[in-house]
Amino acid sequence: MARFDRYLLSQLMMLFGFFSLVLVLVYWVNRAVVLFDQLIANGQSASVFVEFTALSLPNVIRLVLPVAAFAATIYVANRLSSESELLVVQASGFSPYRLVWPVVVFGLIVAALLSVLTHYLVPLSITELGKRQAEVSENITARLLNEGQFLHPSDGVTFYIREISPEGELRDIFLSDARNPNNQIVYTARQALLIRQETGPKLVMLDGMAQTYSAATGRLATTSFTDFAYDIGSLVDVLTPGARSIKQLPTRELIWATEAAQQETGASAAALMYEGHGRINQAVLAVVAALVGFSAMLVGGYSRFGLWRQILGAIVALIVLKSLDNAMADLARRDTALWPATYGASVVGLLVAPVLLWISDRPGLFRRRRAAAPG
Repeated sequence: MARFDRYLLSQLMMLFGFFSLVLVLVYWVNRAVVLFDQLIANGQSASVFVEFTALSLPNVIRLVLPVAAFAATIYVANRLSSESELLVVQASGFSPYRLVWPVVVFGLIVAALLSVLTHYLVPLSITELGKRQAEVSENITARLLNEGQFLHPSDGVTFYIREISPEGELRDIFLSDARNPNNQIVYTARQALLIRQETGPKLVMLDGMAQTYSAATGRLATTSFTDFAYDIGSLVDVLTPGARSIKQLPTRELIWATEAAQQETGASAAALMYEGHGRINQAVLAVVAALVGFSAMLVGGYSRFGLWRQILGAIVALIVLKSLDNAMADLARRDTALWPATYGASVVGLLVAPVLLWISDRPGLFRRRRAAAPG
């Protein structure tokens, strides 16, 4: 690469790193505040909070990289223009088509980073996060196993265990469920066992009695039982690792949209195919954002009043492309035959960029037309 190309690419990468860091921090702070409240309220340690935050970062980075690439391109182009560096380079013989090559390389680098994130890191992190959430949820139920204390796992629920034997047997259980004020139930049992199942933990009470009070009739009904299974997962939110979601599937399974993948996720074949092609399209859109942003900044040439019109035009163009991408996504999700619509916004952006470069290569085009206009 020529010296100016390396200089422009280095500026783009430096500002791209800066904007990526800032945007990731903004997203991370918003996410971390909610996550911190949830985990600390459930008695989890700071290490669990750090682990959950780290597992959510790949998806956050995936969201901010295209925006950071666009912002870096606009900022670098505006600074080079304000310092007359672009004017000097163009005067030395660099055409707009020649100037855009470092931006193409920059866009391809961002696209490669996005590809690694969307195809590998994000699905893996979402899968691992789901597993850890299920483990933490089970740990929360384990907090109920405290002997000699009246516990309140949720509003209207009181739980008490007199003793826990070394074998894990729960002795003298008291469970009051008053979440429904019109129908309050109190369970007492001489023994109980906590059993873990695929659907969540169950409390099996032995040799006990259930007392049900009806507020409407004012009557108390008692029922004795030899054994009774109570879904302890209803007391706290318990997550169980089950079938993979559409975000967890590998890209190849999404694109082929097999019958097994549809049954596992419960999504249609069109939705699976859109998700797979959408991951590829995200990388292409990063290249498009950089190209359209830089090409729009070259339109109109140097101005001592700044390039605020070009900046506004680039932002409007990006908004239009994103709106088009959302519209194409709705089409692609409807029918498997419409999966090429996933790339509609990217194709339009790749066509718009050369048009903007062609206009920027003819700076007197619109001035001649205005001069030729009557009056």
